[in-house]
This record gives sequence, C-alpha cells and structure tokens, in this order.
Amino acid sequence: MSKPNVTKHLIHWIGGAPVATAGSAPRRGDIFDPATGQVAGHVDFAGIAEVDQAVAAAASAFAEWRHASVAKRTTVLFNFRELLNARKDELAAIIVAEHGKVHSDALGEIARGQEVVEYACGIPQLIKGGFTEQASTGIDVYSIRQPLGPVAVISPFNFPAMVPMWFFPIAIAAGNTVVLKPSEKDPSAANFIAELWKEAGLPDGVFNVVHGDKVAVDRLLEHPDVKSVSFVGSTPIARYVYETGTRYGKRVQALGGAKNHMLVLPDADLDLSADAAINAGFGAAGERCMAVSVLVAVDPIGDELVEKIKQRMATLKVGPGCNGDSDMGPLVTGQHRDKVTSYVESGVADGAELAVDGRKHPIAAEDANGAPTADGFWLGPTLFDHVKPGMSVYNDEIFGPVLSVVRVASYDEGLELINANPYGNGTAIFTNDGGAARRFQHEVEVGMVGINVPIPVPVAYYSFGGWKASLFGDSHAYGPDGVQFFTRGKAVTQRWLDPSHGGINLGFPTNS
Repeated sequence: MSKPNVTKHLIHWIGGAPVATAGSAPRRGDIFDPATGQVAGHVDFAGIAEVDQAVAAAASAFAEWRHASVAKRTTVLFNFRELLNARKDELAAIIVAEHGKVHSDALGEIARGQEVVEYACGIPQLIKGGFTEQASTGIDVYSIRQPLGPVAVISPFNFPAMVPMWFFPIAIAAGNTVVLKPSEKDPSAANFIAELWKEAGLPDGVFNVVHGDKVAVDRLLEHPDVKSVSFVGSTPIARYVYETGTRYGKRVQALGGAKNHMLVLPDADLDLSADAAINAGFGAAGERCMAVSVLVAVDPIGDELVEKIKQRMATLKVGPGCNGDSDMGPLVTGQHRDKVTSYVESGVADGAELAVDGRKHPIAAEDANGAPTADGFWLGPTLFDHVKPGMSVYNDEIFGPVLSVVRVASYDEGLELINANPYGNGTAIFTNDGGAARRFQHEVEVGMVGINVPIPVPVAYYSFGGWKASLFGDSHAYGPDGVQFFTRGKAVTQRWLDPSHGGINLGFPTNS
C-alpha cells in the first residue's frame, strides 16, 4: 500500500484565531480516515501552556461578554443558527471523514444539536427571575441568574458536533465563556464550529478549542479560573472527571456509559420492534451512548423476533459513510474495532449463541482507484442470542455494532433484569398495552424511557441524563437543567427611600 499524502494539520483555536502548540517538537496525534484505515492528518496536543492560554482568553473575554445585553447575545445565537443551517452539509462531511458514520446520520446529529441552539435563543425567557413587591413595608425582593465565568466542555468522539452543542449554546447565551476539549479522534468539527461562531459575531475568546489528551483534561479540571466542567464519556472517566473537578471546587456534570435495554412484550408489533432494534442497535455502528445493546424478549416471542432481526441485518449495506447507499460505516479507530471484535470472541467463549457474525459481513468499499477493498476499521452488525448476565457481552459497554438478546419469561423478570443493571441511561418498552407501558415508566430505574421509541433522547426543552453509573453529579445536560447549571442564583432585597423621576422622551423604547 502506498503511503497516503497527509495534508491536514489541526491546531487549537484560542482568542478567535488558530494557535499552534508551542515548541519545536509538539506532541501530536494521528487523525484517521476510518473507511480506509489510513492517516489523514495530525492534530496538535495541548500542553499546560496552551490550556492556560485558552482559559486566559476565556477569562478576559468574560469581563465584557457577561455584560453584553441579553438582546445582543441572542442576536449572535440567531446568527450562529443561520450559519449552521447554511453549512450543515460541510460539517456533516467533516464528521463522516473523521468519525466514519454515514452522511445522513451526521446530518441528524447536527440537527439534534441545533435544537439546543434554538432553545438557547430563548435565553431571555429562560433566565428570568422572580419579583415580590412589598415583601415587607417598602421592601421588594427579587431573584436574578448570573453566569459562572469560563467553563470547560470535554466531549467524546461519537458525536463531535451534537454533544458539544448540548452545552456551549446555553453556556454562551447565559453569558459564560467556553473552552472546548473535543476528542482527539475526530477533532476538526470543533474548529469548524469555532469559525462559525466568529463569523456569527461572537467576540474573540468567548469560544475556544484546545486539542489533546489527559494532559489537557487534567489542566482544565484543576485550573482555578475554570468554574464548571461538562463531560460525556465512559463511566470510569466520568467518575474521574467528577471526583477531580469537584475536589478543585468546580461544578461538574459528568455523563457516563450505558447498557441500554429494550423490553419487548408478547403483544408488541414484532415487525416494528425488529425495525427499532436494527435502527437503535446498529446506527452509527453502535457508537452511541443511547444505542440499544440488549434486547429483552419476553417469550414466547423470542424465536420469531430474532428471526425477523436476522433477516433485516442481512440487508444492511456496510460501507464508507460518504457513499449515499451505505447504512452503516466503519468504527472510529482500528484499536476500537479490535476491542469490539474481542467481545465477539469472548461472547462465543462464554457460551452465547452467535446468531449473526459481523466479522463475515460483506464490506462495500473501494480504494482511490475504484478497486474493491476491505481496508478500514470494519465490523458488520453482530447478533448474540441466549445471552445471560455475567457474560462480558452483557456486562460491559461494548460501544459497537453488537446486539445481545436475553430471553425472559415475564414482564416482571425483564424489569428486574433492567433494574439490576449498574447503568441507568436509557431504556425502552415495546408493547400495545398502555397499562404495561405506564407501569414500566413508573417502575424502571432508568433516567430516560422510551415507549415504542427505541432511542428516547429528550427534545431540547427537556434535559438529557441517566441514573446510577450513567451520571455523576446532580445536573443533566441542556434543557432546564442546563440553564441552572450554567448560571447561579442571586436574591436581592431592596428599599428606596425617595422616588426618582427621569426626563421626557417620547421615542419608542428599544433594546440595546
């Protein structure tokens, strides 16, 4: 294989401009094309100096941005929304090239992130306080919400646009400034977004991007000027971020891993259930924290449902995300692909039935000359049946296109299985029985519940977050929780001894 022509070199975005890592030999990481397995570029890794520079830029910008009128902030938010809509295909292409997901899925990711931008455009309503006149004689009491200061966002590889947009639109709208540390696996989306913010009129330093690894993360967690940290990733790292950030006195919202169960009752429409299992299990190659990774079939429907899923899996076209007819792309890196493949091997060793082996799925990929090739980080959709708790394919968050089917004898057994799981991110029930669905949503110990909806990601005016080992801290992402997280309340008690009177001005009042 010939050596690829690597031209991409990604650097940080600090104070409204690109900034390279200092020194003659900075640490760097490879950026891969997951469909070919080739290195497509390099990204600078920030050291402490670059993180400090970004935080300093954010702190300096906060001095003015916090005083910008709500009307001005909203105007910038609207400008950003319009630019993102106009250039969403460009951003989707960047995501496809570095993450590997198909183009339609990348567009969907952007659309869901855009919902939070639109929610944040309503910040005048969202940060309104309360007012009590004459709480005591001549005394009024009211409440206000104010920004925190520079805040950090540490985001994962699986949604390089959507997950950061869970946080920074509300943070910026509320008057904070942001330092974003995206995943080093697919970092280019963050810089593209930074350029959109600048074009939208956001003052320099309000939105900054530093690339890197644990060095950058640790510095953000300990930096005295960073007031809060928002994180999405695996449970072990979420716990580390939460414990470290709070030890340094910061607000922290740390969203961890998942093992999402989909409970299918005997009365459910099995065709719709099979479709849902395919969509939720294999979309984005299973690299979603809300992916369905365990299907809980209440017998006697298990055999029929598994057969319907197998038939649909055979029709899935696995190929490069830039191909319009691909249903599923590659995994993000070769290392991650190998890790997921190891779970397939361990599932067989543990005694689960390998109903569909994704390692044998045909790959519809071509090289630059149009010749067929299977190079790249490929693994087809995989199905295990008769999985039991205790097997690694059941216990662990695999984060790949591996769906496990567990058979149970009753609703109660299925509910007990779900509630016993240490994760509590998302779950779903498929049934035509309203009473069973209502009982499930009341009894299940999971933060986000779908009723005949396989991926119950809340709309932007609700909040996203799980229970148990899927969330550290008491604040969910975006929605009302997001507004509370990125602001702090202040109560004011006032008394004026003398009335005052302004001058005469018959002009129509305007916001400024």
